[in-house]
Amino acid sequence: MLQDLKDYLKITWDNEDTYLQNIIDRGKAELNDSAGTELDFETEEKPKTLLLDYCRYYYNNAIEYFRENFREEILELKMKEAVKLNKGDAV
Repeated sequence: MLQDLKDYLKITWDNEDTYLQNIIDRGKAELNDSAGTELDFETEEKPKTLLLDYCRYYYNNAIEYFRENFREEILELKMKEAVKLNKGDAV
């Protein structure tokens, strides 16, 4: 995930790797909390895309705008995860 973020942000240097990994970890926790479940950030497109955008906002000191600007995508993710959980209950 670190290399994906560096590619997304067009970062070619390594001296911020620890900082970037911390941002990734915060983003994962934030999005998992929003979705109410553990998300798969490696294979699923929506969670991974939202995580990269979260990290972009955080890295650029604009994190306070993330929820506002991605409200629809976060809501869509929540509903998708709720449907998955309900399908599991019905089995």
